[in-house]
Amino acid sequence: MLIPLTGPDLSADPRLDDYTRLKDVKLRARLEPERGLYMAESSSVITRALDAGHSPRSFLMAQRHLPGLAGAIESATGSADGGPVPIFTAPEEVLEQLTGFHLHRGALAAMHRPALPRADELLATARDGAPARRVVVLEDLVDHTNVGAVFRSAAALGVDAVLVTPSCADPLYRRSVRVSMGTVFQVPWTRLEAWPDMGALHGAGFTVAALALSDEAVPLDDFAALPALTAPDTKLAMVMGTEGDGLGHRTIAASDYTVRIPMEHGVDSLNVAAASAVVFWATQGVGARASGPSAGACR
Repeated sequence: MLIPLTGPDLSADPRLDDYTRLKDVKLRARLEPERGLYMAESSSVITRALDAGHSPRSFLMAQRHLPGLAGAIESATGSADGGPVPIFTAPEEVLEQLTGFHLHRGALAAMHRPALPRADELLATARDGAPARRVVVLEDLVDHTNVGAVFRSAAALGVDAVLVTPSCADPLYRRSVRVSMGTVFQVPWTRLEAWPDMGALHGAGFTVAALALSDEAVPLDDFAALPALTAPDTKLAMVMGTEGDGLGHRTIAASDYTVRIPMEHGVDSLNVAAASAVVFWATQGVGARASGPSAGACR
């Protein structure tokens, strides 16, 4: 249903609670999972979320963005006006007052969070119902931008799934979703219940590679050429560490290999988002003969 917003203090309107104080990152990172919601921002991201089958709670947008979203809204709700799902509309200055920031992309949607699968379920079905061949584990990343960038690289370079540790930033936080260009809805992912428990990965036959600086670390090119990586039934899990301290000692000890990206000019490491793209590209051949001609393609 279309609901034009009017009134002197819309921030006190309980119908709009999902959209207030969006600039408060710490508050929202706690409240959104508690409420079972996440925010999708921009017409393209909202469309990807709806196309992925995610269910909307409500929409908030400037009136001029409604025609561009009408088709996606109708597919998701059965009606171009949202049917039972509220579509709140307001001038852009009113939206800014309500959300606390300039909504230059013009549209927001409060979406129900989908239920996450268990790690073993995800590993068994991530590749269009078939077992995953390449996955990445994000250990305790705190920057939502980096999380979103890793998802975008994973989608572009054919990584089958993303697993995040209990303390990792939320892939469905608004900035993560925006930076990923909505690929968080395309790449299967879940949150691990315990870490560095690698039972699910080793139980599913994965070789676990910790990306870390270490005297024993294997250069990435050499690692990708190892017989363990070129066999047709290879499964690879790449573990990427937090922005400040890298991977924990227990994680490195529990992994099968420690791998580094060779550097020049005195640079010791790359940002985790940049490093992920390099590693994903270098390992595209893993399991390729087993998975057929579509291996490495973005879903």
